[in-house]
Amino acid sequence: MFITCDPNDGEGGIKLLDDLTTNAKQIQQQILESILQQNGETEYLGKFLGDHVINKETFKDKVPVVNYEDIKPYIERLANGEPSNIICSQTITELLTSSGTSGGQPKMMPTTSEDLDRKTFMYNLLVPVMNKYVDGLDQGKGMYLLFIKPEISTPSGLVARPVLTSYYKSSNFRNRAFSRYSVYTSPDETILCSDNKQSMYCQLLCGLVQRDEVLRVGAVFASAFLRAIKFLEDFWQELCSNIRTGNVSTWITDPGCRIAVMNILRQPNEELADYIEKECGKKSWDGIVKRLWPRTKYIDVIVTGSMAQYIPTLDFYSGGLPLLSTMYASSESYFGINVNPLNRSSDVSYTLLPNMAYFEFIPVEKNHDEEEASQGIQCNGLSDKICSLGEEEQQVMETVDLADVKVGHYYEIVVTTFTGLYRYRVGDILMVTGFYNNAPQFRFVHRRNVVLSIDTDKTNEEDLLKAVTQAKLVIEPLGFLLTEYTSYADTSSIPGHYVLYWELKIRENINGEFPDVDTKMMEECCSTVEESLDSVYRRCRNKDKSIGPLEIRVVRSGAFDALMDFCVTQGSSVNQYKTPRCIKSDVAIKILDSMVIGKFFSRKTPFWQPYTMESKCIPLDQ
Repeated sequence: MFITCDPNDGEGGIKLLDDLTTNAKQIQQQILESILQQNGETEYLGKFLGDHVINKETFKDKVPVVNYEDIKPYIERLANGEPSNIICSQTITELLTSSGTSGGQPKMMPTTSEDLDRKTFMYNLLVPVMNKYVDGLDQGKGMYLLFIKPEISTPSGLVARPVLTSYYKSSNFRNRAFSRYSVYTSPDETILCSDNKQSMYCQLLCGLVQRDEVLRVGAVFASAFLRAIKFLEDFWQELCSNIRTGNVSTWITDPGCRIAVMNILRQPNEELADYIEKECGKKSWDGIVKRLWPRTKYIDVIVTGSMAQYIPTLDFYSGGLPLLSTMYASSESYFGINVNPLNRSSDVSYTLLPNMAYFEFIPVEKNHDEEEASQGIQCNGLSDKICSLGEEEQQVMETVDLADVKVGHYYEIVVTTFTGLYRYRVGDILMVTGFYNNAPQFRFVHRRNVVLSIDTDKTNEEDLLKAVTQAKLVIEPLGFLLTEYTSYADTSSIPGHYVLYWELKIRENINGEFPDVDTKMMEECCSTVEESLDSVYRRCRNKDKSIGPLEIRVVRSGAFDALMDFCVTQGSSVNQYKTPRCIKSDVAIKILDSMVIGKFFSRKTPFWQPYTMESKCIPLDQ
């Protein structure tokens, strides 16, 4: 079954959303039936279902829950020229590459031309939702900074490229139905320019020239938008020169970009150039987004999951504009939208749309402490520590259907698509926050496999974010902003220790000089991170002595740009790039180490005290 949505029919779009979410359970059943009817005789499903009656029960009983390594041989066969029907009855038109930053090398996911229509449906459905909450979006344009990555060709001739590159280069995007919400300051030619530097420059130039028409600004991820701000800091004088003279810089050599930009630049505008120079030349860039684009109503970027750490920096640059995370999607499938977009960033939840794919959920345990976990003791609600079950346990555990998840519980999402993924573990851990009609709403928590580990400690992405957030409270009163961070487990010495790379920025740029970072302040940050990590880590540091003092290495400005550039050369997309919160590449570590301006270690041993059965699961150290 396939449903379309007219972005210009606001009332019809809201009614469609209500119908989908009210009938979520029935639609999920219909989606699974359609997928099995279409693809039941493929080689992949055939080997599990055989002569059995193909229905939901046999599907769940016979078809295993899988990881990427389980389906990788089929993807490689497609890439080498075997027919699509080994996994999908429809023709596989291309392979979508993941960002490749959370699990190593990029993965490749099959897709079809019909799947582009599903993505378009979600984008179209967002329009009436946004118009419901924000007035006047039809009275201007959006300054969205969007990018593509050059595709690669597999031996069979199939194109492999990131999901957003696929969408932006498709006719669905280039020939999109007109709606005021899809009018951008960036001409398509600048978005589709494969040179990201030229693309960024031209998109910012067009956005500045059309500043009076801009009602919303954004990028896909918060990190991408902040990279654009950093680019503006580096190039604002040249951009002003272009605006003052009415000519684009000679190094912009992409023909499509030059023509498109000149059609917008048109003539010299000395008054605008003077204004931008005045604002960008001030000591502080506090509120620069609001100052340069005064009609802006909000910033449209993803600030959930690991992107949450960018919220203070975005608030600084934006002047307090609302931060809206509008949709939840991945290379495997598009999942859902934020039906309450004006909620606080910390309260963002996504409503899963039941017509996008068939969804299942693996329950994820929420343990209180490692000792209790080993004894099978659970203390509900006393800790934010989230621990996935072991791989083998999850494989045999029964999954939960979309309509049957429970509020407050944690799950790993499993997806079955029309395009050849069956009971595939996406790797995202979600928490159910409520329901919109009968469709569940989820908060994205973290990626399953992003962890630091030296000994028995297992620090996931959420744990690290919380610890870093506490440490930021030490430096922020002194005028410092933490703009980026990543980490790795350094096992080159005994005992090994956690290393955090921090890139700092000062609120007031005094003579362009970066002040010396106070040693005591940074040592306090190290200690605060350690005190904020879980009981397992603190036990290893305090009692077992199996982990050494945590280290923070402060890097100079631009270090994380260099890290991103390296990741792009390894297959990541500028548009989908997310700074990896844990890195394992020796090359990436060398890049960051080459830009270190200070190294600091924790001088305190974090507090740890064992739990006792008499404490009734309340920690003694709280």
